Amino acid sequence: MSDHRSADARPLTEGTRVAIRAVTPEDGPEFTRLVRDSADLHHPWLSMPTTEEGFARYAARLDGEQRAGFLVCLRDSGRPAGFVNINNIVRGAFQCGALGYGAFVPSAGRGLMSEGLGLVLRHAFGPLGLHRLEANIQPGNTASLALVKRHGFRLEGFSPEFLFIGGAWRDHERWAITADMLTDHQG
Repeated sequence: MSDHRSADARPLTEGTRVAIRAVTPEDGPEFTRLVRDSADLHHPWLSMPTTEEGFARYAARLDGEQRAGFLVCLRDSGRPAGFVNINNIVRGAFQCGALGYGAFVPSAGRGLMSEGLGLVLRHAFGPLGLHRLEANIQPGNTASLALVKRHGFRLEGFSPEFLFIGGAWRDHERWAITADMLTDHQG
């Protein structure tokens, strides 16, 4: 990774084509530009900050205790290809978090998020010490469903009007993976 890496934004781990690193406050201008450029790709599946002020609030919530945010970056340039967040981290007997993720145009559809999610899973079940990750996905989001299926998540249920996204309560399928389900092909 080259020109897009500061001292606070070194890769946590690297794959063949991508690396993951923590989201930093300095990512605001590029992140929000990519979110705006990717609005059609993300609608109606998720809502992300499109302004620097919104990004500052978003980044501040990624405190590492209850939420961890990762950028999936191209190894050759350091440019962000997407993001993966682990939200609502609960410790104690649960050791669980909920995933949120999205690709950025023009990286979508190239398998980069699949590689990046594999790296995040290994990091979550390794250094972060989590046991379980959940992904709540709208039934029509075929790309997201394919991504979790590719990584061995299991379908655990259906939740009507589960999350408020884009001005509406949206139904979601509940998918999950535990540390013991992680396979060698992931990451």
